[in-house]
Amino acid sequence: MPTITEDCIDGFQQYYARPPERPKKKSLKQMIYDNEDNSYFGRSIDSWAKIGIFYIAFYGVLGALVAICMWAFFQTLDPRIPKWTLDSSIIGTNPGLGFRPLPPVDNVESTLIWYKGTQHENYKHWTDSLDDFLAVYKVPGLTPGRGQNIYNCDYNQPPPKGQVCDVDIKSWSPCTKENNYSYHKSSPCIFLKLNKIYDWRPDFYNSSQDLPAAMPENLKTYIAEVEKKEAHKLNTIWVSCEGENPADQENIGPVNYLPIRGFPGYFYPYQNSEGYLSPLVAVHFQRPKRGIIINIECKAWARNIIHDRKERIGSVHYELLID
Repeated sequence: MPTITEDCIDGFQQYYARPPERPKKKSLKQMIYDNEDNSYFGRSIDSWAKIGIFYIAFYGVLGALVAICMWAFFQTLDPRIPKWTLDSSIIGTNPGLGFRPLPPVDNVESTLIWYKGTQHENYKHWTDSLDDFLAVYKVPGLTPGRGQNIYNCDYNQPPPKGQVCDVDIKSWSPCTKENNYSYHKSSPCIFLKLNKIYDWRPDFYNSSQDLPAAMPENLKTYIAEVEKKEAHKLNTIWVSCEGENPADQENIGPVNYLPIRGFPGYFYPYQNSEGYLSPLVAVHFQRPKRGIIINIECKAWARNIIHDRKERIGSVHYELLID
């Protein structure tokens, strides 16, 4: 009869005994499925079922909580009205000014409009870019909601609620597609657009007796003429484009603004109405000097528009070079 010590030694040896050697192929098969204890990867079917049910329930509850949080968040948002507007928003209350056409995308930081001669291939990029930009103004269906809600606005006839002002593209002549935007005549057209700020209302310079000293003299004269002949059009965000330096001012030549020298006040405030399109001003450089870079700065003028070239607000800079 074995002693207690011998029993302990036998048990110890059995516990730490080397497992029987198995062929590698058989070991891999048994790792996946062991037919001796009917297990997959070392666990029974019941064990895997419990794990699966747990994770399905866990991620299902987690997904439901996320969905409820997102639903509650979106209930606080309006699809048309921003939660933060004007001074409480990042955009602020000072609109920027943009220009079209833009240089090629591979030179996105450039502001140079440059083409050679009067051959179509030389200015094709610029006219094609304007075609793309102005397409929404020519085809109402390209703008969601634009169609029956278009209204023929005027200074004494603002749009009714739920309608948006029409932009008369016929008044841009000679800055039209049919005329190649006058690029073929070395007198290109550049379009200006004021950036949209929800519910921003311009404070107009509507009196020739109260104009800022920094405003160009030719614009002051223009406003005075409008005041005498068409005083109802004084509620306009005025626009000026000038050479930045004395040499640029000599080389820029005469400039014409179409249809008027500014953005009509009846387009404002912008309230994200369906089908709304920003007004445009076509700037026609009639006889710019060729073979030299002309630095141009355009500004929008209203009492509540501040000009800051460094921050790019209230004005826009670009260069024009026609070889």
